[in-house]
Amino acid sequence: MGPLIKIGIGYDSHRLVADRPLVLGGVIIPYKYGLDGHSDADVLLHAIADSILGAAGLGDIGRHFPDTDPGYKGMKSTLMLAETFQMIVSEGYRVGNVDSVIIAEAPKMSPHIPSMCQKISRILLVDGRSISIKASTNEMMGFVGRGEGIAVMAISLIYKDDGTIITTD
Repeated sequence: MGPLIKIGIGYDSHRLVADRPLVLGGVIIPYKYGLDGHSDADVLLHAIADSILGAAGLGDIGRHFPDTDPGYKGMKSTLMLAETFQMIVSEGYRVGNVDSVIIAEAPKMSPHIPSMCQKISRILLVDGRSISIKASTNEMMGFVGRGEGIAVMAISLIYKDDGTIITTD
């Protein structure tokens, strides 16, 4: 039997473009630009999905949802994350927690973070306190700093529930 606890890391970035909605954490955020991609380009959910898949040793979203497949064109990343979650559940895993950081110069993320956490916790069937989303800038350096894109890093802990009951007696 393998370890009961596993950790995975995920990263994603997409270019900002006009005429697309900005979707992060399954939430539409009012902004003059959106993220370019084959799906809805939700970099937060993509990074989280990659971290969960990686922890379970199941590859990445590119393997399971290739951008060369027209069937995934315009796919909502909430559905992608839900399908990813079902993949790890079928392997006997559950999500313990997710920690992530959105790296963007604009727009301001903090007003939207509670809604993102709520949406993600519902998909992954965890308490909202098990989802952490932070926001940071890139101090005007690189493609993120120039406002050309948004990047996200995420780490997830998954575990197998072997039915053992731990008591403090």
